[in-house]
Amino acid sequence: MALKAGIVGLPNVGKSTLFNAVSINAKAQASNYRFCTIEPNVGLVDVPDERLNKLAELVIPDRIVPTQMEIVDIAGLVKGASKGEGLGNKFLGNIREVDAIIHVIRCFEDENVLREEGAINPVSDKEIIDTELQLKDLESVEKKMQRVEKMARVGSDTKAKAEFEILTRCKNHLETGKSIYSLGLSKEENVAVADLFLLTDKPVLYVANVDEASMHTGNKYSEMLTAAVAQEGAQVIVMCNNI
Repeated sequence: MALKAGIVGLPNVGKSTLFNAVSINAKAQASNYRFCTIEPNVGLVDVPDERLNKLAELVIPDRIVPTQMEIVDIAGLVKGASKGEGLGNKFLGNIREVDAIIHVIRCFEDENVLREEGAINPVSDKEIIDTELQLKDLESVEKKMQRVEKMARVGSDTKAKAEFEILTRCKNHLETGKSIYSLGLSKEENVAVADLFLLTDKPVLYVANVDEASMHTGNKYSEMLTAAVAQEGAQVIVMCNNI
């Protein structure tokens, strides 16, 4: 099964434009209004691999077929998505189905591109999405805690006790505004939450969408974003994929 990555972010930050730029078999409508995308757009992206070229030099095949990954253009999230705002439950469900997240963040000024979050602030925009994903995960963790708590506290169900301890750690971590991915659960510990398909237990690649003049150098907004995600150990790619 191919790796599946979901493009997420606030409305009108350039998600569908990025999808159109990288997808080899599908195109999405990109318009200057909220929720232009409702159903997720799905496309394929070739994954370059220098090793494949080296092998081709040795065996000289009729053609070279690179591996591909599936990319999903998911509708823009808004504040309150975890409570259903802006069809949030539907869109969060789309995120639950991907293996990794590509988080597009607006790092450009353009009064012609709609924005309802006030002045350009990539750190605040990132936190809005982070918070909604964390709140949804917190809801999922707490529901499972309710199911296993009685078994963990009554009787000798050691598996339930271990699960409850791990779920409690997850709950406490989420309540501090941190994602499960940064908790560093071991492979064995992750079994306790694997059935929840937690939104914040996915690796994230940040895309700083800058103006054309800043495409090669970045700007003050992309620098703010890079500084904000440094402690996560995440990568920031600076691109210009404006609507």
